[in-house]
Amino acid sequence: MSDGIWGTTAIVGIGETDYVRGSDRHVCDLILDAAMEAITDAGLTPADINGIIPPPGYMSTEEIAAHLGVPDVAYHVSVLMGGASPTASLQTASMAIACGLADNVLVCMGWNGYSALSPKPDARPTKRTMNLGPMGETVRNHYAPYGLMSAAQHYSLYLRHYVEKYNVSEDAAAAVAMACRKHAQLNSKALMRGKPLTREDYNASPYIAEPLRKFDCCVETDCATAVVVTSLERARDLPHPAVVYLAGAEGHPEPADEIANRPNLLELGIHRAAPRAFERAGVQPRDIDVLEIYDCFTYVVLLQLEALGYAEPGGAAEFVANGNIELGGKFPMNTHGGLLSQGHCWGLNHVVEATRQIRGTSDAQVDGAELALVTGYGDLGDGSVAILASDR
Repeated sequence: MSDGIWGTTAIVGIGETDYVRGSDRHVCDLILDAAMEAITDAGLTPADINGIIPPPGYMSTEEIAAHLGVPDVAYHVSVLMGGASPTASLQTASMAIACGLADNVLVCMGWNGYSALSPKPDARPTKRTMNLGPMGETVRNHYAPYGLMSAAQHYSLYLRHYVEKYNVSEDAAAAVAMACRKHAQLNSKALMRGKPLTREDYNASPYIAEPLRKFDCCVETDCATAVVVTSLERARDLPHPAVVYLAGAEGHPEPADEIANRPNLLELGIHRAAPRAFERAGVQPRDIDVLEIYDCFTYVVLLQLEALGYAEPGGAAEFVANGNIELGGKFPMNTHGGLLSQGHCWGLNHVVEATRQIRGTSDAQVDGAELALVTGYGDLGDGSVAILASDR
């Protein structure tokens, strides 16, 4: 792969729905709404789109193209890395554009994570659920017989090891949860807007699977997001300031498909992806103005901050203390509320927020934001990183 792709493409359109529990609309409608919003935001029409990266397991490229009115799909691929997929998709879209396979690539994500995966009495019935593929088989055949059913239980296998190895206190996890909730109060689309979180609230929340308390876990939502990627040259002729995809990378743990037999439980995909991304971008962790870190669980955020180089192993607690990751701090993080408090859209909402930050249009704007870092995190430890930059 040529290094010539880095810094040659840009995000030019973004779209997202509200984040709700129990949408009265079909998940496919949500995905199409977000996609059309992103295309319109880019100053384009569906006829201008000729590359599509669809949501894993929900809608096919053919369905999306037919409903949007995209006449000619020249490039399509599915990226199957769990929560690392949307951020990794930016790399794939950029390669397609740089190689001349597509001109304008639509990346979309959406799901009914509240209505379908764990149906509630007040949720609209639906038959459209996510196909988890090989990961689902691994869970059903190798973990479920031993009582490991939920994501929190799977993550606890190595998060408890992390806590015990480095004596990580709940102060650090609480700091992450409260920062995300604080930022969500500024976001009109956030599920948890109007629901502040105090340390007393956090302490009173029950354990789901130690060390994870209720407020260490992301919120279940029905939602959709989308972005449009094009060449930087073309982006400069479109309505919004270009948000340059400066560089990205992906990484996978070893072995990638399960947890129990890993020689090092705490060496995850993000540890491998991060150095590649920084080297390709030609920047250092301390150069970043705003962090959008995949926050399925608070302790996963701590692990990623260490993998990214912001702290030594076991040292992220100090990094997140004293408001350092809140607005006004040195490294504001998850300024939209993240998966913990805005809603769970597999991390493409992190890309949308990072784009707004670089444009200068976020509801929780970081002054002078010119470099943003986004991470993605797959269910069994896959990792992806994107570094976005102003074109100024």
